[in-house]
Amino acid sequence: MDLSLHGRRAMVCGSTQGIGRACAETLARLGASVTLVARNERRLAEVMQALPAGNGQEHDLVPADFEKPGELAWALRAYAAGDPPVHILVNNTGGPPGGPLIEASLEALNRAFAMHVLCNQVLVQAVIPSMKAARYGRIINIVSTSVRQPIPGLGVSNTVRGAVASWAKTLAGELGPFGITVNNVLPGATETGRLQALIAAKAEQSGQSPEEVAEALRQAIPARRFARPEEIAWAVAFLASPAAAYINGINLPVDGGRTQCL
Repeated sequence: MDLSLHGRRAMVCGSTQGIGRACAETLARLGASVTLVARNERRLAEVMQALPAGNGQEHDLVPADFEKPGELAWALRAYAAGDPPVHILVNNTGGPPGGPLIEASLEALNRAFAMHVLCNQVLVQAVIPSMKAARYGRIINIVSTSVRQPIPGLGVSNTVRGAVASWAKTLAGELGPFGITVNNVLPGATETGRLQALIAAKAEQSGQSPEEVAEALRQAIPARRFARPEEIAWAVAFLASPAAAYINGINLPVDGGRTQCL
């Protein structure tokens, strides 16, 4: 099985922490040069310095705020001026705050749509020319199991994640003839700062302790534990590799078996 990414460049978004950082590190270990994208330039530089580079990779970074799609587009145009080919794009950004959908403001929905759909569109349009030229492209979106089964209390997230999934399915059909695949990875509960924040919020609302909330979540997972960020990254790495050339347009849950619908 060919999992080597030598000679490939991966652009990984939200890559200063959590799942995004794990993806960047894993792809670099497989030989890819990595372009890190996030808003905190200092943290981007720290992560870049820590990435494996023993195979002659040249890592770089693009600072951009995903709450401002126009700023992201400008940053990518400046980056593209150097004509670096991008073969792999990992779309990943922080999820919207929790809460019932019926109480969500239009501003919250607009902000989430901009961060997760508009920014994804900006990124794809920036990298497609080099993917077409190489006849090799892997677009992998870190979404959520809510694509299969809505998660109570995450109304805005459920709504926007569904939009991303349909966007990706559409692109998979349009880009497949060019050797470009588009797939979604759907993480379950993963040991990240976002999970801790959601647990804390639920504990405050329910009157339970964070430990009680966390244990109830674990008991709902057949594996009886949360995922580690690198376990999500391993799925991303496979989909990014030559071995996954005929996998296109899928939603892949990586959730320990929690999602039980087809």
